[in-house]
Amino acid sequence: MKEKIALVFKGMAMGAANVIPGVSGGTIALITGIFERLIDAIKSFDGTAIKLLLTGKFKEFSKHIDFWFLVYVFAGVGIAILSIARLFEFLFKDYPIFIWSYFFGLVLASVYFVGKTVKKWNASVVITFILGTTIAVAISVLNPASENSGFIYLIICGVVAVCSMILPGLSGSFVLILLGNYQLVMISAVNDFNLKILSPVVIGAGVGLIFFSHLLSWLLKKYHNQTLSMLTGFILGSLGILWPWKNIITESFGDKVKTIGYEWLMPQLNGELVLAIILIGLGIATIWATEAFGSKAKQE
Repeated sequence: MKEKIALVFKGMAMGAANVIPGVSGGTIALITGIFERLIDAIKSFDGTAIKLLLTGKFKEFSKHIDFWFLVYVFAGVGIAILSIARLFEFLFKDYPIFIWSYFFGLVLASVYFVGKTVKKWNASVVITFILGTTIAVAISVLNPASENSGFIYLIICGVVAVCSMILPGLSGSFVLILLGNYQLVMISAVNDFNLKILSPVVIGAGVGLIFFSHLLSWLLKKYHNQTLSMLTGFILGSLGILWPWKNIITESFGDKVKTIGYEWLMPQLNGELVLAIILIGLGIATIWATEAFGSKAKQE
């Protein structure tokens, strides 16, 4: 029973990380000592698992995929997401500059810590870094992603965001911000339990979790430095989206409102700026502490 409760709490820590842009659920899994078991359990959804399930060998199927381990961990993830989403709804409504400042600090620190995992910088690694940065800048400046509730787009959101479960250092919620659907999915849909929005995201996440675990394993094995350098550039080029002092420029298209750009502002010298700077520092400290504990756990 103690082990089961511990798994739920570890899942809750991962769920909390998945809601906060810049914090990786994969890093939390590493810190809490369940990362390798989680990856092994996800990768076990293979041909053998399908054969056991279709032939009715449920006991063998459960053992093969480490079923109850996944149940307890993801139960904790769900509990945390439902709880924190309500807090963030309040903060985004009443204190947007402060919560964006914290997120800015989180992601700013992530640039360094993800980049640090690149073992050797050469021409191809630099090119992929520049490519990742350019793509992110294009998303944030040239054609900002707008909120999109289309079924296929939500499936894509689920697929790409779930990478935070697999890759320590990369935040799935941050990817949702880039895709324009963070508040729609992680705040509004979760709080309202909007299955029309959540169902395609969950479908995408489930499919993406299984396939991405194999793809990521292959990419990191064959192109480790290039993969991580592109992710580093992607994070760096996206900081503009998280800049706390900005106005969102929108345009109406019938009954839909599309984001067409941002008006970046300079902060005013007042008490609000002081608190915002403190929160940026707190965000940086959060990532530093998370990565420090993650490194210690990995060494052990």
